[in-house]
Amino acid sequence: MANKLTKIKWKHYINYIAVAIVTIVFGSLAFAGALPSSALYLLEKIAISIILAVSLSMVVGFLGELSLGHAGFMCVGAYLGGKASALLEPMLRGVPAGKEIALVISLVIGGVVAALFGIIIGLPALRLKGDYLAIVTLAFGEIVRSVFMNTSTESFGGALGLSTPRYNKNFLFIIAFVLVLVCLAVTQNLIRSKHGRAITAIRDNEIAARATGINVTKYKLAVFTISSLFAGVAGVLYSYSNYNVQSAKFSYNYSIEILVMVVLGGMGSINGSIIAATLITYLDNTLQTVLTGDLAVLQDLLYALILIVIVIYNNAPALKNFRERFNLQALLKRKFDPNHQKDDEAKWDRVPTKIEMNEVLSVDVQPQMSTLDPDKKEGV
Repeated sequence: MANKLTKIKWKHYINYIAVAIVTIVFGSLAFAGALPSSALYLLEKIAISIILAVSLSMVVGFLGELSLGHAGFMCVGAYLGGKASALLEPMLRGVPAGKEIALVISLVIGGVVAALFGIIIGLPALRLKGDYLAIVTLAFGEIVRSVFMNTSTESFGGALGLSTPRYNKNFLFIIAFVLVLVCLAVTQNLIRSKHGRAITAIRDNEIAARATGINVTKYKLAVFTISSLFAGVAGVLYSYSNYNVQSAKFSYNYSIEILVMVVLGGMGSINGSIIAATLITYLDNTLQTVLTGDLAVLQDLLYALILIVIVIYNNAPALKNFRERFNLQALLKRKFDPNHQKDDEAKWDRVPTKIEMNEVLSVDVQPQMSTLDPDKKEGV
């Protein structure tokens, strides 16, 4: 038993353990009534942000493609999942656990429809690269938002938004963090499999990946679809976290905010995305109470500045030596790697037991002639 425990790579499960501990601790406080409504709402927002950041990290961090339409997929999930919940709750009002059944069905509908949109957009868009793909995904997000904004009041609420049922605050954040664990399990198991190695190979060199027989289109579309699915799930959670879903929430700025979470946490780092999503959501919640009125525009400006600073830091040639010298991962590797241990600090002038260098250099290494009689020497 002990040998099995030692063989487990615990670093692969740190994020699961951390999320589980947070869920248990705050869930216990919520059951005891020790958490205010503002804290419960903040926990819901943090869980939603983590799902969005981890799912976008699959596309941006591991696949190496720039997508600016993540808020669009979330918008699809929020509206369709919210509409499904609004229709199902009155129908299941007398059924035991009717709210939970409506929640599950809404999550499935929102996630699956968002994944279908991911396939529809991904088939033509993933043939593009770089800025072109970013423009197409950005256009998709804006089109989706505009379509829902101009719907009728009876269908999706139009400009006033869609009215959705609010789930119990004491339980919704627990469900959201359980879905965070599901998102982590799917993402990490995919990335650490042979399929994940194929995905990272596409990111590193697409031409070489094609030459080795990797189906680049299939893997790109699969990653884009899975990412869209979890964005739709996050949208459904958002609809249950609020009484009203408005298309203005899912603007270009929100896609940039999600992208900042991924970039700030480190490209291809799931744990970094979790930490960055938590910090930015908390910062966003704090700034909403501080920056009011005309100062509210500074909030979006702050995210843009953070993204610009990170991009400059990671790509500026003048900062290359600074990045290599103060890279945390490199510093830790150098500290614990036996091949990078420091040399012995002992020097000739510090250790008195050693011979001075000038004495060693002054020693005559030529053999001394013996003072014995030559005849005796020959007889020896």
